[in-house]
Amino acid sequence: MKEYPTSKIRNIAIVGHGGTGKTSLVEAMIFNTGVLKRLGKVDDGNTVSDFQPEEIKKQITISSAIVPCEYRDHKINLLDTPGYADFYFEVIGALNVADSMMVVLSATAGVEVQTEIVWRDFPDIPKIAFINKMDRENADYYKSLNEMKDTFSDNIVPVQLPIGAEQDFKGVVDLINMKALLIENGSGKITEADVPADMLDEANNYREELVEAAAEADDDLLTKYLEGEELSNEEILVGIKAAAVKGSAVFVFCGAALPNMGATPVMDFIVDCMASPDQSLLAAGKDIENDPLVAHVFKTIADPYIGRITLFRIISGKMKSESVVYNANKEKDERIAQLLIMTGKEQAQVAEMQPGDIGALAKLSVTVTGDTLATKGNPVIIDPIVFPEPTFSVAIEPKSKKDEDKLSGAIGRILEEDPTIIVEKNIETKQTILKTMGDTHLEIIQEKLAKKYGVEVVSKEMKIPYRETIRANVKVEGKHKKQSGGAGQYGHVWIEFEPYADGEFVFDEKVFGGSVPRQYFPAVEKGLLEAIEEGVLAGYPVTNIKATLYDGSYHAVDSSEIAFKMAAKLAFRKGMESARPVLLEPIVNAEIEVPDQYMGDIIGDLNSKRGRVQGMEPSGSMQVIKAQVPLAEMARYTIDLKSMTQGRGKYRMEISHYEEVPGQNTDKIIEKARLEKEEKN
Repeated sequence: MKEYPTSKIRNIAIVGHGGTGKTSLVEAMIFNTGVLKRLGKVDDGNTVSDFQPEEIKKQITISSAIVPCEYRDHKINLLDTPGYADFYFEVIGALNVADSMMVVLSATAGVEVQTEIVWRDFPDIPKIAFINKMDRENADYYKSLNEMKDTFSDNIVPVQLPIGAEQDFKGVVDLINMKALLIENGSGKITEADVPADMLDEANNYREELVEAAAEADDDLLTKYLEGEELSNEEILVGIKAAAVKGSAVFVFCGAALPNMGATPVMDFIVDCMASPDQSLLAAGKDIENDPLVAHVFKTIADPYIGRITLFRIISGKMKSESVVYNANKEKDERIAQLLIMTGKEQAQVAEMQPGDIGALAKLSVTVTGDTLATKGNPVIIDPIVFPEPTFSVAIEPKSKKDEDKLSGAIGRILEEDPTIIVEKNIETKQTILKTMGDTHLEIIQEKLAKKYGVEVVSKEMKIPYRETIRANVKVEGKHKKQSGGAGQYGHVWIEFEPYADGEFVFDEKVFGGSVPRQYFPAVEKGLLEAIEEGVLAGYPVTNIKATLYDGSYHAVDSSEIAFKMAAKLAFRKGMESARPVLLEPIVNAEIEVPDQYMGDIIGDLNSKRGRVQGMEPSGSMQVIKAQVPLAEMARYTIDLKSMTQGRGKYRMEISHYEEVPGQNTDKIIEKARLEKEEKN
């Protein structure tokens, strides 16, 4: 691929709901440039951008991919992104380096959830839209168009109208030039013709919308338009380009990507009208061709064979092979051996890359997603990419000892390329917890571990870190006495146990007259610290308890530290049993963000989960519900919330405090713990 100046580069992210045909559209676009001899299909698992084994198996896009193509002496960097909520972080990464986005909709389904979300989250990025699947049964261009106008506040303006629909879809009316473009199924070949007579009135009406949008984007054109002068096609195109670059209108196309009907006119529009890198929001306030090098890393690919591949976008300056760049975040130099252009999984080496281009680097030592590569003399740091927090938690275990040995390294590689997963060891439950964006995300991670790194893991329900405490004051005796020939063991203590609200555990002593020698106080405390790790109800750690050693006795020969430690443990056990022990459960602060229409369902569900709603407040077009809910009730809330809101809701939570478990729940927890203990033994 030859080198292109900044003015001839276009970076466009292809976004939309899952199943709208984004990957098929990308495939048609690169096929029409002559790069491919055969049009790949998602169903056949042979598209350029969906190349991962998990994508081929599930026939969905899981990871964003760069697919550059050369068209009309321009380079178009297409970023094909996932359309499923669990992989939305990939969309976020791509949109942090794209100059514009093409939103793909299905003519049979209209505006769907992920379309709404990406539109809402990235309001300032210029957009165009492609209503796909016009050849499908029940395809309705005008229904989808009107849904867009009803859902979004943007100026939605068609530049094409479909000629026919379903099996009779033949092509489109080009409203700029008022020509019919008849498209050959499969080849994408276009034949110009006159606009069908029965569509002329409708086409003229929509063209007036187009002319108005073009005029509003350019002051000179607007003056001419308001004075009643007719604008030429060339002038209309000038206005459309101005509107497309600054995003004052969203221009709508249509077609059928799978049979390659309609991709070429979109490519023409991208070249003629969409923003080049020096015109985009990312270039605001910069002279990107003359400023020093600044490049933003938006994605990392971890490959078990060739190592780490770092994907970046040059914000300003040039980058060259056989050079050194400066990681401004880590404050370390990185040596560049070779610059790469990625086309799906294929790599091509280049000597130099221009401002605004997107490329890749292999085997950088410290650079991760979100870092900025610059020069030491100009160590600019770009704001980090804000990825969503994972909310779906499960425990994972290696399937075998062999897997256990390899798990840590494999998880480390997965963490390099996926900024949303969290792996942590829960000290209380002794489980390794994997936090993901949802059940599909979890499944993909398990498959990657098995296929890429040869590590099989099983997922289990995450144990809730319950705790135990007491509700009464008690004074108990603990005596450890043992005689077996030779030296014996003797330790004797009286300890008072009482609830303690100001901390997890405190030890005190009020021994008078030396009934327990001072040198044994640490042994008593140590015995209690070991004992509180396992309570008497269900074996959970004990908290909020004060222990005061106030009496006891000793033997001049047989007493020892170990004997007093054992005596303390006996006292603890006895004290716990008689001090009204109770179970405590973790309570989380949850913030749930949903559209208005789901408020009733969410609040009702929280009430059924023993939650307490503490307030509501608006956040843009959404409502934020604040509540406190037992963690045990939130284990599958990611899935529940998706179901209740059709994927429109999101939430975050953090542990707040512990509260006593209601009596009816306590018995179930104790019985479950008993069965687990029996099974383990």
